[in-house]
Amino acid sequence: MIKREFKVNFKNFIIWLSILLIMFLVVYLIYPYIITDNTMEEMDELMKVFPPEMLKTFNMDMTSISTAYGWFKTEGFMFILLIIGFYSSMLGGNILLKEENDKTIEYLSSLPIKRSKIITNKVLVSITYIIGIVLLFGIFNFISLSISGDLDQKQFILLSVTPLLIGLPLFAINLFISTFMHKTKKTVGIGLGLVFIFYLLNVLSELSTKVEFLKYFSIYTLADVRNVISKVEINPIMICISIVLTVIFIIGTYINYSKKELI
Repeated sequence: MIKREFKVNFKNFIIWLSILLIMFLVVYLIYPYIITDNTMEEMDELMKVFPPEMLKTFNMDMTSISTAYGWFKTEGFMFILLIIGFYSSMLGGNILLKEENDKTIEYLSSLPIKRSKIITNKVLVSITYIIGIVLLFGIFNFISLSISGDLDQKQFILLSVTPLLIGLPLFAINLFISTFMHKTKKTVGIGLGLVFIFYLLNVLSELSTKVEFLKYFSIYTLADVRNVISKVEINPIMICISIVLTVIFIIGTYINYSKKELI
């Protein structure tokens, strides 16, 4: 059954990985041509116009975008976190429900397979694919940025790992939510909505000290990007919270799915 899960979900994995690879490949190819001495002077002047809070939101107060690696740590990383968040959320929201949506749950129910085994197989496949997309994309970026010659290897490795801190909890949360649903259309909307809300809360928390508390309600706070850029380390607390949230919602999935009336 686990081989079937890998096969069924392989196409979506390739699609999402391709989106990341193509997007960043285009940037890496054109970046040397659009960033010149003249354009950098213009961009530096433009940066002075933006308030410090806005620059902080995109980490531009900590690093320059004069190189491809600088762009990777600022705007580029925003895209990475969003796309990994979308992929993880949709995977969590769909992987259990699609059996009901495609009517294959009737076939699975006729087999001597416990519901807990179904969940275990799907969780293992999903986590493998989430780690896989982060790992393969990290290798691609490492090779691409190494060619430019501007790369802090330790910082890059830690940055490349941080999407897992938001991807795994988002997967688990949406997997748990899916146990209350019967149609994948609803979970897709909820999953995408959660990603936008969590990311918006994280962005708003950076804009003012008055709303800084909002970061405690956002999964994206766990990515700890600014800490990695400034101190070249990941806060162990963020790792622990990410693991605990993932485990809690997966346990909740086992409990709720065992009681769910399947259609």
